[in-house]
Amino acid sequence: MDFQLSDDQRALRAGTRELLAGRFGRDRMRAALDAGTDVDRSVWGELGAAGFFALRLPEAEGGVGLGLPESVLLFEEAGRALLPGPLAASHLAAGAVKGAAEGRTVVAVLDEGRPVAHLGAADALIALVAGEVRVLEGAALRELVRAAARPVRSLDPLTPLHRVTAPATLGDSLPGAEAVRFRREGVLLAAAEQLGSAARTTEMAVQHARGREQFGSPIGAFQAVKHLCAQMLVRAELARSAVYAAAVTADPVEIAGAKLLADEAAVRNARDCLQVYGGMGFTWEADVHLHLKRAWLRAGQWLRAAEAEETLAADLC
Repeated sequence: MDFQLSDDQRALRAGTRELLAGRFGRDRMRAALDAGTDVDRSVWGELGAAGFFALRLPEAEGGVGLGLPESVLLFEEAGRALLPGPLAASHLAAGAVKGAAEGRTVVAVLDEGRPVAHLGAADALIALVAGEVRVLEGAALRELVRAAARPVRSLDPLTPLHRVTAPATLGDSLPGAEAVRFRREGVLLAAAEQLGSAARTTEMAVQHARGREQFGSPIGAFQAVKHLCAQMLVRAELARSAVYAAAVTADPVEIAGAKLLADEAAVRNARDCLQVYGGMGFTWEADVHLHLKRAWLRAGQWLRAAEAEETLAADLC
């Protein structure tokens, strides 16, 4: 069996990278950071027009008709670009929540026991409660935000969080939606974002090690720095293999393993990138700390390390 990317998949990945570079490059990301804008509606609309959210919908329903492996490629690129917003929830809600596929509706997700990201910018809220998928929109959502949501401190300046206390019966049931599948695919897409971040911090570290000189030589010539960069590459490629394989099989155990490896790669690569950058890496002007904060935050979303380990351990019994 050939697990290499097809020409179409490579073109999809390259096109997504080009789109994000043009619409959410570093300057725009920094502007959003300074303005405290977690969801840029114009970028969201352009993503919708490009088929980011409707990728897996059938062509007869206005989608692209592709599968989970292609979604993983898109989310990997979003992770590289540090694109903020409830991307996974909006992607998974396409076709079920009006306007989500086209990028007109921003959809957040409430998963029991976890804070809700981007609730303030959401037009709809998917709630995974009591084994059901329920949706709140309009006045019901505004009332929930007013009466049952309180902001909590977030590690990531581009990912505001709210703690929501609400009954298990909130909202309307979403016909045909399965909470288990919704959560499982959300875990995989989060792992893909972590993979993108891990790959990007590896590139950043290597680029800095080539350009920064000490004692008349690039710091990348020193063995300690070489080892750090090599270990970063190994972690990123190991996570890539796991994430891509899980996208093909959609097996819950493999998805749990992929999230575990991708979380480790994203967090540890960002920390090692900080070491390669030295004192410069701790400054606000460098982007390394943003990758680290986002990686820490994502590691606690959808599936935590302890939960993934329990899933893997249970499969051994």
